[in-house]
Amino acid sequence: MIDFRSDTVTQPTEAMRLAMSRAEVGDDVYGDDPTVNSLQELAADKFGFDAALFVSSGTQANLLALMSHCERGDEYLCGQQAHNYKFEGGGAAVLGSIQPQPLNNQADGSILLADIDGAIKPDDVHFAQTRLLSLENTINGKVLSQEYLAQAQGLAFNRGLKIHLDGARVANAAVAQGIAIADITQYFDSVSICLSKGLCAPIGSILLGDERLIGKATRWRKMLGGGMRQAGIIAAAAKLALTEQVDRLADDHHNAKTLALSLLEMAEFSVDMSQVQTNMVFATLADHIDPKAFAAKLAEKGINISPGRQLRLVTHKDISANDINFFVNTVKQIIR
Repeated sequence: MIDFRSDTVTQPTEAMRLAMSRAEVGDDVYGDDPTVNSLQELAADKFGFDAALFVSSGTQANLLALMSHCERGDEYLCGQQAHNYKFEGGGAAVLGSIQPQPLNNQADGSILLADIDGAIKPDDVHFAQTRLLSLENTINGKVLSQEYLAQAQGLAFNRGLKIHLDGARVANAAVAQGIAIADITQYFDSVSICLSKGLCAPIGSILLGDERLIGKATRWRKMLGGGMRQAGIIAAAAKLALTEQVDRLADDHHNAKTLALSLLEMAEFSVDMSQVQTNMVFATLADHIDPKAFAAKLAEKGINISPGRQLRLVTHKDISANDINFFVNTVKQIIR
């Protein structure tokens, strides 16, 4: 299958499979898995933080960050479209007793600084205490500008807030701008980075922060059942995700733009090219096309998408330029 549903479907590389088979391992809960320790040290040093923690998923990394920054009854600010508000099961509220305060995302994915400033609660017993601002980069494939990140950091500092980045696809944001990931992470007190999306590791995310935050997150990870044992097997692949797969993301971005331009030529699709910045294409189907029937016909040809009036098509390592051409030609055949 040519799978456009998400970059989470990427298969590990042959180098990753070999590294996993040969990984030196220990017990990570005791802190003596050498491959996990090496990954954490690499990530902390590479992205400019004191410490890092290897966890099973981006959802867990975000939850650990929220629970380590905030206490019960505290509040964090985020976007209405933020993954850690909308798509992570309400974990901050359910497991952390932390109140989310969602704010409108603008067309470019940002949150107006005035909206952030206005949402910070006064020191009054009637209100939850606002502790944290959480941003996401990329968000729905869109890149937050460096200027915006600097301004958001300044606002958070001046209002006494910590600032967290859901950087599930921060590598895409960096590659799209031609900068290092550390140029983005420098603006944050904590960062989560997913290694199992476009970077192709089979599992795992990294949480970055200072020693106090990572120490607290380690305790929460254990409480949440996230302590792993011989995790060096998966950490070996995660290291290669960081060292071998970042630059390759430019191919995914190029393929996404090619796909978007091809769909734009068809009357049955509408695509806003200004929103195609990394590896995601959002294309709206014409009203006369049945989304489920369209997806079913594609499946018959070996192409997997998530059906809907607005399609989200995600490019990744396992979708080549030839696959893009095959998809476009297949769509034309189905329409005819």
